[in-house]
Amino acid sequence: MRALLPTLPVAAACAAFALACAAAAPAVADSGASVAFHMSDPRITESSGLAASHRHPGIYWTHNDSGDGPYVYAVDSATGKTVARVTMRGIHARDVEAISLGPDGDLYVGDIGDNLDGSWPEVWIYRFPEPRQLRDQTVDVTRFTVKYDAGPRNAEALMVQPKTGRVYIASKNENGGHLYEGPATLDPKGVNVFRRIADVPWVTDGAFSPDGTRLALRGYFWSTDYRWTADRPQEIGSLAVPIQRQGESVTYTPDGRALMYGSEGADSEVWREPLSGKDLPDQDAPATSPATQGGGGGAAQSTTPATQSQSTSRKALGIAVLVGLGAAGVGLRNFARRQRERRREGR
Repeated sequence: MRALLPTLPVAAACAAFALACAAAAPAVADSGASVAFHMSDPRITESSGLAASHRHPGIYWTHNDSGDGPYVYAVDSATGKTVARVTMRGIHARDVEAISLGPDGDLYVGDIGDNLDGSWPEVWIYRFPEPRQLRDQTVDVTRFTVKYDAGPRNAEALMVQPKTGRVYIASKNENGGHLYEGPATLDPKGVNVFRRIADVPWVTDGAFSPDGTRLALRGYFWSTDYRWTADRPQEIGSLAVPIQRQGESVTYTPDGRALMYGSEGADSEVWREPLSGKDLPDQDAPATSPATQGGGGGAAQSTTPATQSQSTSRKALGIAVLVGLGAAGVGLRNFARRQRERRREGR
């Protein structure tokens, strides 16, 4: 019996962790979320960004995190298979973290990560037209040098506003993040200074809705949307988000009626999360009566509390998972220490 006692904290922590994970299934099912596809390409092991194609229906663009080459992958959402790998000519990718499509039809790739947490004085954005044909190919890119007005930052989210074409970056810092706005037009010959315009949470990715009226930002266990007004974000509230292995990416579906959430890892899942009520972009929002617009109990608003409740439970679930992992780590560490003490005592 004595030999089993040191393992009890580990068992309890693991049980709590398993219970927290088991609770994820009903939360996801209640919200109408579902797995849209798996990224089956063995070369895609750290999918860190996601963008819905403008030119090719059903295609999503992605890329790996640091450690891969200058590659962007086109993945067919019907099969999960890669239908094209695009190589950016002359680029030595350092820490690619995000991808977005602009109103000009160009793909913007953000080499904006900083694993040293703000030690690199400059980062880069690469731009090239979305290919007309889906096949393996090498393309020429325009490279933009980026600096921040308050010094180096670690960042994982890059978003191109679909109406103005302006580029935004959300930073990822220990004490919270910030939203930075790029120049009205990026300059390939000079330094593009991005200026802080708003405080936002710690994020791993973000995306504008196709009509430009919403901005969604996500972390590992949460997601928030904003109404985009006069080139500034106004927070609406929490969004439902699936529990994933390492939630790294988000993008809107082409019709704006759902969000697609991606994760790192081999054969990673991409989840489709439907939107409703105030979370829908303006072009997709249901018609509302004057009473509803004035705060009455209309159908458009009736979905919001449920969505916020689901999102709140998921945030709590995320915290429970992290606590469970921490408790398991503490239990394992204590168990190892006791084993070493017993060996020293000759037990």
